[in-house]
Amino acid sequence: MPSSALTRRACMARSLALCAASGIAAPAPAQERAAAQTMVINLSLEPNSLDPTMAPAAAVAEVVHYNVLEGLTRINEDGTVTPLLAESWNVDAAALNYRFRLRQDVRFHDGSPLDAAAVRFSFERAVAPGATNKARKALFDNMASITTPDAHTVLLTLHHPDPQLLFRLGEGTAVILHPATAAQAASQPVGTGPYRVAQWERGRSITLAKVEGYRHAARVRIRQATFRFIHELAEQDAAMQAGDIDLLFNFVTHTVQRFQDHSRYQLLTGASTGKGMLALNQRRAPLDDVRVRRAITHAIDREAFIRTVLGGRGVVIGSHFSPADAGYVHLASLYPYDPERARALLVSAGVRTPLRLALALPPAPYAHEGGPVIARDLARVGIVADIQRLSWQQWLDGPFKGQFDMTLINHVEPLDYPIYTDPGYYFGYDSPEFRALAQRHASASHARERQQLFAQLQRHLAQDAVNAWIFAPQIGNVVRKGLRGVWMNYPIFAHDIAAMWWE
Repeated sequence: MPSSALTRRACMARSLALCAASGIAAPAPAQERAAAQTMVINLSLEPNSLDPTMAPAAAVAEVVHYNVLEGLTRINEDGTVTPLLAESWNVDAAALNYRFRLRQDVRFHDGSPLDAAAVRFSFERAVAPGATNKARKALFDNMASITTPDAHTVLLTLHHPDPQLLFRLGEGTAVILHPATAAQAASQPVGTGPYRVAQWERGRSITLAKVEGYRHAARVRIRQATFRFIHELAEQDAAMQAGDIDLLFNFVTHTVQRFQDHSRYQLLTGASTGKGMLALNQRRAPLDDVRVRRAITHAIDREAFIRTVLGGRGVVIGSHFSPADAGYVHLASLYPYDPERARALLVSAGVRTPLRLALALPPAPYAHEGGPVIARDLARVGIVADIQRLSWQQWLDGPFKGQFDMTLINHVEPLDYPIYTDPGYYFGYDSPEFRALAQRHASASHARERQQLFAQLQRHLAQDAVNAWIFAPQIGNVVRKGLRGVWMNYPIFAHDIAAMWWE
């Protein structure tokens, strides 16, 4: 190799040549993308499936929800719920019986019409043996019956009232699948949305193309959208500088600051329902001891984590609830940063230090940057965190299946506290008291009683120090100037491409 340094232009030329040699088309310049009504979105994590009703990763719905697959209701940026596949609904006085009237102009991408049978199929599939729908406990197990009196009417009867039912029906876990092709939804979903999956280059990108037969095709201005999957900050920065990306999503690191006054990009900062935490495996000693879990929480300087890793864009939390949740209780003060208290708790638990625990990190910037920060905090109290950097698939095959000690992860699903009623969930929390409390909350018929029980749910998890909750992040989207319709706030993680356009 010659010793002389390559110029930036030479580097770009060499990269383009390599792309051509490999058969991969280089991304069009930003001006050409705007003129052709195409766009490129970067996500840190690549989905391992395209079926949000069966796969756990939030990135699945980020790609297909609203774009390829749709549900009965739609959750808007402000958290309100409006009709989508259901044009209307009504509910009885007991809040147990819902009647949904379906739109009659909806067709799947293969041309077949949407009907009530498809809705019933999708919901029954969510509770079938072997189903892995992560909203099963919160939503589908509460459905006592599903009937379809005609092709465009769906009747849902609940076991108990759920004030969040319409919201839950608007999440990616409740999208309606084509009964004849649901088995292939993980790789080739057939939906009712404005886009279809045109190409999936695993490890690199997913491209969506506009469906010309979509019921509102005239309103859809973006003709093609490509999701790229770059998680390393240096690679993200290089792609941005080269103009290869139009929307960099969830850029919650301290480096986001440099885009505030950028000539080509703007920073959109908003709220989300995320809960960033150090998840602890309660199936493994000594993490099965509440004193050890409390010690770990006391050992973490959460304010410093937010300043250092998130650039101050987040707030400290003390339970698995977001400040965006109605009825949120601030419990962070229950475990203030106190290394001395942490060491005393370890002693009382009979833990001999140094205690070695593995710290698994998924390939997200907050995890890769935050892992060493957590490790330094834990080291001050005698806990040695052996960092393991994992791919997303490795994280799903390992920590998410219970093979871990600690893992730094951001749970983005709203109101997902029912996961703590499942002893089989990856961190292994098994509390009959919490399950009973959750059942009382679910079956409560009066608003005040539900509000009180909602607060008790939060306090119970905090007292048990189930996990070490750290932050509720703000969302920092870096958006190319001229691209409109991008959300600032994310009550759910979804990207409604059909609502975007180039100015």
